[in-house]
Amino acid sequence: MQTRIDTGNGPSVDFTSPKGAPAYLAPDSQHWRIYKNPIALGVGGICAVLLEFADPRIRSGVWDHSTYRIDPIGRSQRTGVAAMVGCYGPRESAEKMIAGITRMHGKVVGETPGGRAYQALDPELLNWVHATARFGFMKAYHRYVAPLSEAEERNYWNEGKDLAALWGVTESPTSEYEFLNIMNALAPGFEAHSINSEFLGIVESSKAAGKTPLFIRRAITRAAVDLLPTLVREKLELGSDYDLSWFDRVLLRLLGRIAERRFDPASAPAIASERLGLPARFLWLSAAKQAQLLDENSTAIGAELTS
Repeated sequence: MQTRIDTGNGPSVDFTSPKGAPAYLAPDSQHWRIYKNPIALGVGGICAVLLEFADPRIRSGVWDHSTYRIDPIGRSQRTGVAAMVGCYGPRESAEKMIAGITRMHGKVVGETPGGRAYQALDPELLNWVHATARFGFMKAYHRYVAPLSEAEERNYWNEGKDLAALWGVTESPTSEYEFLNIMNALAPGFEAHSINSEFLGIVESSKAAGKTPLFIRRAITRAAVDLLPTLVREKLELGSDYDLSWFDRVLLRLLGRIAERRFDPASAPAIASERLGLPARFLWLSAAKQAQLLDENSTAIGAELTS
């Protein structure tokens, strides 16, 4: 079983220890539930990047200062690991990882082709990047894995504020309504660019997706575009070539539900569950069984502390 994952930014992260070390997000959080599903992460992640790239400052910062064009697999994997560590890793590991990434981002400064200055640690940009990830992952899970109730969506939006603060986020939306308000405030500066098409071409290519069949890669790409708010899709000029077909929609819902049931003992959520004294299959059990195990777990921890 793989218990250590290389972040690409320093020492690998051990999800198994220290035993009992809490993560920034709890095992019964919506984030733990959503982040274990690769279809939600794939569709939602691409949607989030498109939302980020709508702002030319972020688009230029990523395209000019990262390895995405020459190493899309490695860049995507490192981004995915960062999400896993923040969600499931011990707090100390998350703090070290985020501090390292923040130091690198501190060097990212420049100017867009249109003459707008940018720096990666600008709170306005950090807030938007954070908001786009929250929106993309939640909407993808809701649409292609399992519908979320209003209460579940509300819980999701209000989780992880301490984690967000580590990234330098100063404004975190607590609802989709607040997300749209942030988007509308930035929208006058959004613009179309050939880099968006180039990015979508990369994520559809075998270079970025390995052995995943082309028709699935195309469906995931179109699903990500379909998640975009209408205003952003129009600003990016992503027209009918990216329309999602009936077949695409059915395919991704099937894949999302299959992925939801597929237990992976070597995955970060399984390993993290064991670190916290829960079964590796914790997130693959029913909600009632999860609640029972958490209650038993907290009782056992309380007994240890008072003994």
